Amino acid sequence: MSALAVLRRRPAAWQHQPFRRLLPAWVSTNLADSALYLSVAVWVKDLTGSDAAAAIVFAALGLANLTGPLMGHLVDRVSRRPVMIVANLVGAALVAALLLVTSASQLWLVYAVIFGYGTLNVLTATAQSGLLRDMLPDEHLASGNGLLSTIDQALRLVSPLLGTALYVALGPAAVVWVTVACFLLTALLLTRVHVRETPPEPSTDAFLRQAGAGFRHLAATSPLGAVTVLTSAAFAATAMLNVAVFPVIEHGLQLPTASLGVLVSLQGVGAVVAGATAATVIGRRGEVWTLSAGLGLLALGAATLLSGSLALVLPGIAAVGFGVTWCVVAFVTLRQRLTPARMQGRTAAATMMALNLPQALLTLVGAALVAAIDYRLLIAGTVLVVLLSTVGGFVVGRRPVIVPAADSAPATP
Repeated sequence: MSALAVLRRRPAAWQHQPFRRLLPAWVSTNLADSALYLSVAVWVKDLTGSDAAAAIVFAALGLANLTGPLMGHLVDRVSRRPVMIVANLVGAALVAALLLVTSASQLWLVYAVIFGYGTLNVLTATAQSGLLRDMLPDEHLASGNGLLSTIDQALRLVSPLLGTALYVALGPAAVVWVTVACFLLTALLLTRVHVRETPPEPSTDAFLRQAGAGFRHLAATSPLGAVTVLTSAAFAATAMLNVAVFPVIEHGLQLPTASLGVLVSLQGVGAVVAGATAATVIGRRGEVWTLSAGLGLLALGAATLLSGSLALVLPGIAAVGFGVTWCVVAFVTLRQRLTPARMQGRTAAATMMALNLPQALLTLVGAALVAAIDYRLLIAGTVLVVLLSTVGGFVVGRRPVIVPAADSAPATP
């Protein structure tokens, strides 16, 4: 089947009405998300003139994953749709607090809002994972995840440009108001999504044991545990790209800081194609092979940032978007398929913490290093780690699927 035919084919998940109704809410929340955090990073850079201060915006977002076990436990114990509605309403109020920021002396408020915003992202992401598991049969999970990822990444073609244009033309307040409106719209749209959810399972275990169940499931499930470690290492290494992005733009490519929005939009071009093709590739080669191939493309794309050549960096950025999207769709599909419905929240939270927390911590390390060493060394280190994870992924892909008997659900390799 040609690539064009794959792009034109209607995803299998489309036949499920709850999934179709979820899509508009997904569009609204991702429009807000992509426009907000990049604009805030540019805003902090302009307020302070500091690359490190701007990078801490990404770190604050990642550190919110420390709340993952609590958020995952919550969504596995309650109805998930109402949780998502309330989270979006709270998010609207929280983001509105950025309107109070007028100078660099109030950076603490920016970081606090971004941390809280990231916490709500963890909550809604884990809740949505459980909803998808109840909405879609196993054979349609890759299709659903691929379509959601395609929409997410397609918006990266629009949202960063919109956010940057609003920021440049009208200031940060305009970006904040658009984000608030999108969160309110998302809450409204979610009221139309009706899913018969798997009821919570009663448990007499202590809270800490219940909250840690997601990590135990990852460790006991093959190849999910090993894939989580490899993906975590690769994504942690990409933290250095978050730190190096401003020096790459300013010194390597000699472009203005606001060009970040354009580059992220280009990353979305590759990601859109990847999201549209991921389900087909997963169906033919499996999740682990698709994830490993995505890591290889990520390494290749990151390597072009060392060149200082716009002609190489532009397709390299697209390759990064393509590779990351294949990784995410394959990983999420594998996790959902090998995890029971009422373990989805805790397992999703555990994987988000495993993938995002090391990245956030290394962003802080990179923010301290970027002023002391050549940014190209940070990029080279990223490429090396991602390449090693790629090789490890292809090796792990040969292992059989093993799900612990107590938590198992029907699954096929």
